[in-house]
Amino acid sequence: MRPPSPSLLIFLLLFFPTISNSATPSPASSPSPHSPSHSSPSPSSPSPSPSSSPPSSSSSSSSSLDPKQLKALQSLNIPTSKDPCSHNATLCDSSKPFRHIVSLRLSNCSTFVALSYTALKSLSTLQSLQLLNCPVTPIRFPPELISSLRSFTCVRSLRKVSGVWLSRLENLTDLTVSDVPVKASGPFVILGRMNKLKSITISRANLTGNLPKYIHTNLTHVDLSGNHMKGTIPTSITMLDGLEFLNLSSNELHGEIPPSIGNLISLKNLSLASNSFSGSIPGSISAIPGLTHLDLSSNQLNGTIPKFISQMKNLKHLNLANNNLRGVMPFNSTFIKGLTVLKLSGNSNLCYNHTVLSSKLKLGIAPCDKYGMPMSPPPSKDSSVDDSSDYGDSDEDDNSHKKEHHHGPNKVVLGIAIALSSIVFLIIFLILCSKCCR
Repeated sequence: MRPPSPSLLIFLLLFFPTISNSATPSPASSPSPHSPSHSSPSPSSPSPSPSSSPPSSSSSSSSSLDPKQLKALQSLNIPTSKDPCSHNATLCDSSKPFRHIVSLRLSNCSTFVALSYTALKSLSTLQSLQLLNCPVTPIRFPPELISSLRSFTCVRSLRKVSGVWLSRLENLTDLTVSDVPVKASGPFVILGRMNKLKSITISRANLTGNLPKYIHTNLTHVDLSGNHMKGTIPTSITMLDGLEFLNLSSNELHGEIPPSIGNLISLKNLSLASNSFSGSIPGSISAIPGLTHLDLSSNQLNGTIPKFISQMKNLKHLNLANNNLRGVMPFNSTFIKGLTVLKLSGNSNLCYNHTVLSSKLKLGIAPCDKYGMPMSPPPSKDSSVDDSSDYGDSDEDDNSHKKEHHHGPNKVVLGIAIALSSIVFLIIFLILCSKCCR
């Protein structure tokens, strides 16, 4: 037998490693013969699935929150199985080694939720606390929480709230209490020690007493609407040159609107509606350049509407309805078109110049006669300036209506005349026929 040729040996040496490699399974390849391709992962692949990673992430995130605060959240029935700081009711800081809650909102609380002194002490890092539709029993706040708390909101929540209880939150910059009965002899009991307060809302809270004669000058928002406060507007309020929002509507306030109201040069929204204010509208309001909302409705204001109001270029909402205003309304169509709301009804002695303004505007007041008095009882509907289609040519429509009304009777008379002529002609024809027959 002849030995194999050198070329054959070289061929076998080159081919044999390829065969051995293909026969030996790679450690990275899947041993399953049902894999559709080498690159696609097998269903039984041991690689970690996405569903297996969140628990470890959640566990580490939960452990990053202060353990005492974690227990406090559990006592308030707030879920802590996942990251508590990702819950929509909480907001945390980024401190280390433990994060702390700086904002907490309790809403739609169940009947067995209760505030505890221990839990609130653990949450002493809170800067904002909101209670929304959460009728729990109020308890004394720990000094640590009072020191850190800057914003407190209570809407349809708590039971038997007193002004003294609220006054302890002396470091607040923002206080909102709405639809919650508050037992206090007046707002001063609540506001006396709140030197840092910038925004206050105590509305629909059955609050009695007078407006405070002294009020902190850094306030920018004051809403005391829907209460039972009496007395007049003190000069202390009109000295708040940084005040942007003032709502004293739906109370039992009386007297004249003070001329010093014009000192509120930053004011954008002023509502004194549904009180018993009398006298005229003070001209100093024209000194408030940025006023966009003015509501003086449902009072006992008298006199004429000042002409300066039509020069307030930023004004969008004007409600003077249900007062004792009189005379000719001084607004032209250009000013009225710039408003989104205009209400003047309920002023029986107020009228508009029908030679300047169209009757289609539906202002809720009657047109004036030549003496500047209402020509007829005013319409019952409120004023409306919401549709530009109100500005039409009413004279043309009135003339066409008059023409139709004028031609109607002429057609009736003409018809009667034709009928009578036909009867007379028939009678003459019958008489002539009878004579011919004889």
